[in-house]
Amino acid sequence: MMISSQTMPSALISASNFSSHRLLPSKFPSLPFYPFSTVHSSKSKMQIRSPLVIRAAAASSTAGLSENISDALGEVKIFTAAGEPVMFKDLWDQNEGIAVVALLRHFGCVCCWELASALKESKPKFDAAGVKLIAVGVGTPNKARILAERVPFPLDSLYADPDRKAYNVLGLYYGIGRTFFNPASAKVFSRFEDLQKSLKNYTLEATPDDKSSVLQQGGMFVFKGKQLLYARKDEGTGDHAPLDDIFNICCKVPVA
Repeated sequence: MMISSQTMPSALISASNFSSHRLLPSKFPSLPFYPFSTVHSSKSKMQIRSPLVIRAAAASSTAGLSENISDALGEVKIFTAAGEPVMFKDLWDQNEGIAVVALLRHFGCVCCWELASALKESKPKFDAAGVKLIAVGVGTPNKARILAERVPFPLDSLYADPDRKAYNVLGLYYGIGRTFFNPASAKVFSRFEDLQKSLKNYTLEATPDDKSSVLQQGGMFVFKGKQLLYARKDEGTGDHAPLDDIFNICCKVPVA
């Protein structure tokens, strides 16, 4: 399936499903790329950068999160892509293990298929550095398997959070404004070729049955044991953290 700027709105979300849930109007403005071209703000000219100094990153990007956030997150139960329940605290070594936790929006999000492709390509580099790469998405395990089979993405690194429990604990953004109208989403244009490449096997079948789930935004987190070193909430759809910056942050942490 080829995704173009003309077909992207229908791939991002099914408007008819939303209108039945009274989440969005039944008709959208005629725009070439609706979710990413409706808002213009001075903020859209700002570049969001991730600091490479861990102390600075922790001070600035973990603001607003409880010091005990790892304990609260650890008690969240999610599912493997095979459908087995697992506690968040069992995903990596809670003493000294370094983990990058990438929370996707949902398994049917076209931008998340692009992110999953980038994570898959970067995984050998993270593995070699002793960093565990974990991807979590909104949806049931069968939806996770669709993404894993078609991207493809390693099943043992993919988890499903159908009730968005981890997203709520971490305070990730949610709503129509963040999903469709945030200026930060405009940066997806700079990755359009990568987006097209990663979506050659894309299908809307991976979209959660609960259509309200598609209004969830994701984020990126780095842990060493229970210590949260870095946190970044996606401001809007497609506003992903640069993986090179995340890798550099991980490399500044001594591996036990």
